[in-house]
Amino acid sequence: MFENKDYTNPKRDRSRSNLRPDCGNCFGLCCVALPFSASADFAIEKDAGKPCPNLQSDYRCSIHEKLRQQGFKGCTAFDCFGAGQKVSQVTFGGVSWHEGPETAKEMFEVFPIMLQLHEMLWYLNEALTMKATLPIQEALCSALDQTERLTQLSPNALMDLDIPSHRIEVNALLIKTSELVWKESQQQQKGSRKRKRIDRRGADLMGANLSGADLKGANLRGAYLIATDLRDADLRAADFIGADLRDADLSGADLTGSVFLTQAQLSSAKGDARTKLPRLLSRPSHWSTFFNKKQNNNPAEDIYEDKKR
Repeated sequence: MFENKDYTNPKRDRSRSNLRPDCGNCFGLCCVALPFSASADFAIEKDAGKPCPNLQSDYRCSIHEKLRQQGFKGCTAFDCFGAGQKVSQVTFGGVSWHEGPETAKEMFEVFPIMLQLHEMLWYLNEALTMKATLPIQEALCSALDQTERLTQLSPNALMDLDIPSHRIEVNALLIKTSELVWKESQQQQKGSRKRKRIDRRGADLMGANLSGADLKGANLRGAYLIATDLRDADLRAADFIGADLRDADLSGADLTGSVFLTQAQLSSAKGDARTKLPRLLSRPSHWSTFFNKKQNNNPAEDIYEDKKR
């Protein structure tokens, strides 16, 4: 009932391949341009513009296969939505910050801007695949075209962009998308009483026990779901945009048809083979490890295992 199929008009179809990370065509920008603080997600502190000590001369990570074990699980959950290769190969024409140090500062400043634009492109693309958004497809396509044009700007023009204003315009369409998906789900509830939508926007649900909860179509935009127990919860058609799912336990949860859930959010959470995922997302590799640990350890401890660093 809640599964979103691809209803995109073929004439307006957009390839999502350009909105997925392609590290082989990036100059390790996420490992250099962005800062991070020593925490449960990162083993060390690093300033913006400073290369991570694990970054090699070929722009690859020396501990890529052991990031989580080495205390860098935040890296495994990061998704640039393809902004890295866009900045590396398009904005700066394939000249790296190492080869052209005079442009390094510009490149590092442009990357977070491009990241925001590509994130918006991902959400707009997703909205265009939903049958419920047919009434606003023209507006979505217009916003998508405009955002794509912005990603093609020069470095100086990108740095002069008013990103907050553009995000407000895009967000209005994403909110409308969420409302339309909810309305459609209610129309499909034939013979049953319609219910009011659960609204937990920005709610602090950290560590809450929501195991088995009925959260179909819930508005969870910006909710704090850190270490929340969502095992076997019904999250079909729920709106997850901006929700913090770090260490949330999604084992057995049903996320089919969820709105604006990203791969990065899934990668920051925990789940198992029973977790039902949206069509566009894949099961994180570390979930199998978490599932195996649950079979041998105390489940209550597992939820907080990564907090012990």
